[in-house]
Amino acid sequence: MSAFDPNQRDEHDPELDAPVDDRVIGRALRLSVAAVVVIALIAVGIWLATRSKPVQTVVEEAPLQAPQAAPAPTRQPPAVSFTEVGSLWGIDFVHHNGAFGDHLLPETMGSGVAIFDMDNDGRQDLLLVNGSDWPGQQPTQPTPVSALYRNEDQGRFVNVTAGSGLDQPLYGTGVAVADVDGDGLRDVYLTAVGENRLLRNLGGGNFADITASAGVGGAQEAWSTAALFFDYDKDGLVDLAVVDYVQWSPDIDAEIDYRLTGIGRAYGPPMNYAGTLIHLYRNQGEGRFSDVSAEAGVHVTNPATGLPMGKGLAVTALDIDADGWLDLAVSNDTVQNFLFRNLGDGRFEEIGAVTGFAYDNAGNATGAMGLDAAWYNDSGDLAVAIGNFANEMTSFYVAQDGSSLFTDESIVSGIGPDSRQALSFGLFFFDYDLDGELDLLQTNGHIEYRINSVQPSQHYEQASQLFWNCGATCARPMVPVAADASGDLARPIVGRGAAYGDLDNDGDLDVVITQVGRAPLVLRNDQQLGHHWLRVVLRGQPGNGDAIGAVVSLTTGESTQRQRQMPGRSYLSSVEPVISFGLGKADVVDRLTVRWPDGSETVLEQVAANQVLEVAQRAE
Repeated sequence: MSAFDPNQRDEHDPELDAPVDDRVIGRALRLSVAAVVVIALIAVGIWLATRSKPVQTVVEEAPLQAPQAAPAPTRQPPAVSFTEVGSLWGIDFVHHNGAFGDHLLPETMGSGVAIFDMDNDGRQDLLLVNGSDWPGQQPTQPTPVSALYRNEDQGRFVNVTAGSGLDQPLYGTGVAVADVDGDGLRDVYLTAVGENRLLRNLGGGNFADITASAGVGGAQEAWSTAALFFDYDKDGLVDLAVVDYVQWSPDIDAEIDYRLTGIGRAYGPPMNYAGTLIHLYRNQGEGRFSDVSAEAGVHVTNPATGLPMGKGLAVTALDIDADGWLDLAVSNDTVQNFLFRNLGDGRFEEIGAVTGFAYDNAGNATGAMGLDAAWYNDSGDLAVAIGNFANEMTSFYVAQDGSSLFTDESIVSGIGPDSRQALSFGLFFFDYDLDGELDLLQTNGHIEYRINSVQPSQHYEQASQLFWNCGATCARPMVPVAADASGDLARPIVGRGAAYGDLDNDGDLDVVITQVGRAPLVLRNDQQLGHHWLRVVLRGQPGNGDAIGAVVSLTTGESTQRQRQMPGRSYLSSVEPVISFGLGKADVVDRLTVRWPDGSETVLEQVAANQVLEVAQRAE
């Protein structure tokens, strides 16, 4: 045949049995395989020809590098000593807890302290809360009562309790201070196991019990702990929040009969007791209050059982969303912490879980005791510190400026590792070295005096701890201060309540720490660093004379500080109603702004350092 005929079949070609397209693919596949084989043979030949002449590559081995340590702080804690001066200054108070061997739980929880100017003489006085004997026990003589000490200046205090009206027996726990009736004198509210007390300041060191007429006594069977005066509805009158601990009575305590192996009956943990509710009293004026707790939304119950869930030990106010309405933070022992957002219409919304405030960074409820809140750095971040039980780090919740979400930064802040072993109660932010950065102090002490026999790592008496804020130059801003660098502050004690104030009028902040069944520590701040300072006394409108809730901001150079007037903080205690700023080397404040509770502002410029500055709110 002279030409290809696609219809002509070759009987010896098997491909002819396949369709035309398959025959084409088959031929292409065979050609491809052949090409691959040829290429492989060529490659093998080249390798055989060149393998006797290997190409050597010189590799320089890098020297081994040691792991890089975290950068050391560029600033170190200064040498500042605190000196115990209680007996020297005439403060001879000894706490009485009524213990007689039955190990009743309130005996180990301690009581608070208030630092405030009771007579408007410009000097901070001292009130120490006391317990009492239990019913049926042999009465102690003289009868234990809370103690009021008037500051006579020059390091001298005088006990003026007798005949003051404060000399009434009660099993006292906490204290809050504010002018509730607008007469210019600070009144006192005492929480207790049993009925609470509101004592009106009559002047001249005299107080009158107005509990019944004010309507703030609470239940006779209640155990109230922390109390807070703040204006939640912005009507110009200070309202009152009261936190209860657990449902307790001597009979319940005996029925639980908590025991520790090797030591017998002991103080039982709060998980053995039922929870409680928070109480909110609205100030109606003229020293009268109404209980608005239920309608305000501060009653929190377990959604599964409907029973009260709170086991509160501390409360303070803050403004988490910067809307001008004061919110509430409550630390609860072994159950979730509460954060109440003020809705601005007389109601609160509990948002602790959704904001990251309810639990620690592992998602657990802690044995939460005292708490405080502050803007602790130049960036405007808001921190809330909570002291916890032994083997739990102090919580250090931080919400970045403009955010209402908290992250527990205990570890990254530098507080966590050093605070884990301690059992912490009172704590607060303050600038102890006057360098312009807020530091943190926490006081410690176990609840069981025989704890060392069953837990060798724990001790009943524990040293307080001071964390120095070294600012933005440090990878971890809060630096533990060595015990040998803080004087008597590091003395092992059974610490409970804690407050600060300038007790000797030298510009720096002194500290008072209460103990269970013992004398308090009155610690004089003996810093000699040459740093400047400014103390701001706010004169608010009648009904909120100390302008509780106001925010004072000041700028020196490129540094800005903010503090809120909020005496109620720490554990069962009240700090002085004065805002103290450390200025470091700056001797002039460029600009000072007071944002009053009603939202109005007062601005001052070029304010000289080292003075007590009074700022009065202008009447509208």
